[in-house]
Amino acid sequence: MKYMFASDIHGSAWYCRKLLEEYRRSGADRLILLGDILYHGPRNDLPREYAPKEVIGMLNSLKSEILAVRGNCEAEVDQMVLEFPVLADYGILVLNGLTFYATHGHVYHPECLPPMKKGDILIYGHTHLLRAEALGDYYVVNPGSISIPKGGNPPTYGILDEKVFKILDFAGDTVKTLAF
Repeated sequence: MKYMFASDIHGSAWYCRKLLEEYRRSGADRLILLGDILYHGPRNDLPREYAPKEVIGMLNSLKSEILAVRGNCEAEVDQMVLEFPVLADYGILVLNGLTFYATHGHVYHPECLPPMKKGDILIYGHTHLLRAEALGDYYVVNPGSISIPKGGNPPTYGILDEKVFKILDFAGDTVKTLAF
């Protein structure tokens, strides 16, 4: 099966539309959001076309296809308007025989790993910096940010297809690949 991962939409209707276009085009079975869905946060500039109410409508229309974890910008008020769960601090996902510890990254991250077994994959957002690599006995993956990328990176998202994770930009170019 194929899965799409995205993080840090931060209320950008423009980038959310682009993400959902790519989601439909990709044929992914699920969209997994790694937090910071609606609010831009006090440390970030407003993202392009900041319109959280539009983002709510777009994502709620796909509520049966979305899995999400809580970002540091999510609050109970976000759960009141989103029709899919967004307040879990993490999720354990077994996808294509691989075990993912999905979290936003503000609590657990490569410098503060959750309990993981050899071969497990930590997938997180929060830093707005893409990453896909082995770290000792584990893998760490960050699909980057779709709306406010940092470190000179373009807006990116991730696709897991079988046992290969690709980070792509909105031009369709593969920025990074990691085979598990």
